[in-house]
Amino acid sequence: MRSSRSICCALLAAALLAGCTSYHPAPPAFHEVLNQPYQLGPGDRVRVTVFEQEGLTNTYSIDQSGYIAFPLIGPVPARGQTPQKLEAAIATKLRQGYLRNPDVSVEVERYRPVFVMGEVGAAGQYSYVPGLTAQKAIAIAGGFSPRANQTDVDVTRDINGKVMTGRVQTSDPLLPGDTIYVRERLF
Repeated sequence: MRSSRSICCALLAAALLAGCTSYHPAPPAFHEVLNQPYQLGPGDRVRVTVFEQEGLTNTYSIDQSGYIAFPLIGPVPARGQTPQKLEAAIATKLRQGYLRNPDVSVEVERYRPVFVMGEVGAAGQYSYVPGLTAQKAIAIAGGFSPRANQTDVDVTRDINGKVMTGRVQTSDPLLPGDTIYVRERLF
């Protein structure tokens, strides 16, 4: 009787430990990247204004390879650049035989979408707005399903070209391009 109780306890402990192996706390980089300037990426749309140059002022999408196709100067690398660095890169290229002293401004017109999966009302792709938290994204996706774990979620984020996944509270802020996965609760 005592050995069967020990075996049951050991099996229960093994089952509980097996359920914990998928837990990954958010790495420190998850929170550090929130305090850094926004870096552009594929899927973002930027508004480039070149003062007194109506033909160059337009909205440009960053393509899958991370470039914008800009008139006169051709492709300009935008992936991983802040809007200010992209302004400087465009101005530098325009100075090389096209404009004497270009005044360039870049602002983000539309951010990459976030993706919500798992135990939500309507999983899918949703527009990012500054200040979006995991809880707000879940609300946009139809809220939690009846079986959802509502305390924390798994977020997958691209940080400096490295894809990381970590578990965060629902009140944590999101970044454009994040994927939120709402797990099913155990009980």
